Amino acid sequence: MEISKLKKNPIFLPIILSLITLFSPKITQAKNSNIFREYIGAEFRNITFSDVPINPNVQFDFILSFGIDYTSTSPPSPTNGNFNIFWDSDNLSPSQVSLIKRKHKNVRVALSVGGDSVFNNPAYFDPTSVQSWVTNAFTSLRKIIIQYNLDGIDIDYEHFKTDSSTFAKCIGQLITRLKHEKVIKFASIAPFDDEDVQSHYTALWKSYGHVIDYVNFQFYAYDNTTTIPEFIKYYEEQTRNYKGGKILTSFISDGSKGLPPATTFFPACKILKKRRQLYGIFVWCADDSKSLGFRYEKESQSLLAARY
Repeated sequence: MEISKLKKNPIFLPIILSLITLFSPKITQAKNSNIFREYIGAEFRNITFSDVPINPNVQFDFILSFGIDYTSTSPPSPTNGNFNIFWDSDNLSPSQVSLIKRKHKNVRVALSVGGDSVFNNPAYFDPTSVQSWVTNAFTSLRKIIIQYNLDGIDIDYEHFKTDSSTFAKCIGQLITRLKHEKVIKFASIAPFDDEDVQSHYTALWKSYGHVIDYVNFQFYAYDNTTTIPEFIKYYEEQTRNYKGGKILTSFISDGSKGLPPATTFFPACKILKKRRQLYGIFVWCADDSKSLGFRYEKESQSLLAARY
């Protein structure tokens, strides 16, 4: 029905306009942000929070790596959601978390769960059932989060012994409950471009994307010969895979994979920033960056804090 004809039938106007709004595609404007995130503690190199330079003009998230639902015995075995601490807790203790958060009001601290391996063995996502895993995971993670006064959680499982639907239900229900009971303030996921990995995380995103705040996409998993145009293409692909998500770019400190930070990563990020598509940057990892004097962390934060 034409709008002009609706003037003669005003009773239908609100209904038609509501339908137009409901079925019109939603357009979301690209947006730069100043979120900087860094994984820390996985490599036991005596790194501390205070070693890392923190720009006061960014939102800085430390991500403790990792909490893993495996035993700490040798050989390790899965525990069906009973998480244990596998980061350098001597140098990254609850008191150190409190100290860095008091010193820097722009700092939050989260923990990442899963990871690639435990004692050089693959860390599989291997639940007995959805209900039992979620119950155990919520209880054990809540205890760690409260003990360390943490703000959020990151999901970084990379190996799976279950289907994508089970993974989505387990992780989605866990994040939902942690948020509902105000145990955490934010959640992120850390997928990379692998068919099995992507199938699990896109299933999670499809059903529970509304409770996930950031996508820490591991762009450094691409080959280190990746060009800037290829990187931009990969970024655009992931914005489609995780539609509406806050996709963060990333690099690995030693430059062994992905875009080498010194030569190509930052020019690529500047292109995204000019397009208003640079939501944030994260780094793997502070443990490696210490020997480099955190030069790339400083540059990343300066870029995020700058106004274009």
